[in-house]
Amino acid sequence: MKPHLIVFAILIAAFIAYNFFFQSPDDKMNTIINIVFASILFGYISFMAYALLKKMKK
Repeated sequence: MKPHLIVFAILIAAFIAYNFFFQSPDDKMNTIINIVFASILFGYISFMAYALLKKMKK
């Protein structure tokens, strides 16, 4: 489970870094990138939950 948390921490750090330093000048494109990034983060959370439940079942 530890590698999953490390990858998740890297994704969160990349999301924060993008929003502070690398924002797109176009507001519409910036919103699209933020939505896609947040979707990836929530998808990874669900993957981690699935992996944990699968590990607990064994």
